[in-house]
Amino acid sequence: MKQRFEIILASASPRRRELLTQAGLEFRVMTADTDETTAETEPAKVVEELSLRKAMGVYRALKEQGMPDAAGAGCGKGLVIVAADTVVSVDGMILGKPENTRRAVEMLGSLSGRTHSVYTGVTLVYVDKNEEKTGRTVTFSECTKVTFYQLSNEEIEEYVATGEPMDKAGAYGIQGLGVELVEKIDGDYNNVVGLPLARVLREMKKL
Repeated sequence: MKQRFEIILASASPRRRELLTQAGLEFRVMTADTDETTAETEPAKVVEELSLRKAMGVYRALKEQGMPDAAGAGCGKGLVIVAADTVVSVDGMILGKPENTRRAVEMLGSLSGRTHSVYTGVTLVYVDKNEEKTGRTVTFSECTKVTFYQLSNEEIEEYVATGEPMDKAGAYGIQGLGVELVEKIDGDYNNVVGLPLARVLREMKKL
């Protein structure tokens, strides 16, 4: 995709940075403190609401710094903020990042031998640097089905001991050591990693 505007990734996730880099995009990272509590219980609505909060948090921070000066040179006069949030859902329960190793073991046990859903919500906020206002805001979510092999207690404990599960929704990383846990997926692989890249690129083109 030919880049026609500056991109700000409103996420500190190295996985999301890798995906945007993979797509050949130039961007910078900027995050803002965001309240991640929500009254929503439906996974798709949860991730959409939280991605919108993250995007608008960065937008407000840019305004406080004085747009367009804070936006940088970029490409052309436009700027797009990209924010995302990912959760795992099984049995109607939402699994975020595990608070500790015990919780990580519990999460992986609940996913063992079963199919679960991974939801990623994305918000794109277009900002016109000259007019210093939001233009179009797009929020959407994608769902990918993931099936785990039947895991033994020893396999789960060995994986948790690597430390990889501790900063990932559902306590596993499909792009890392956690790939050994996954029997099959139905849907966008990148969505499980943390960003439905193809959909994001197509929505950017519409802007």
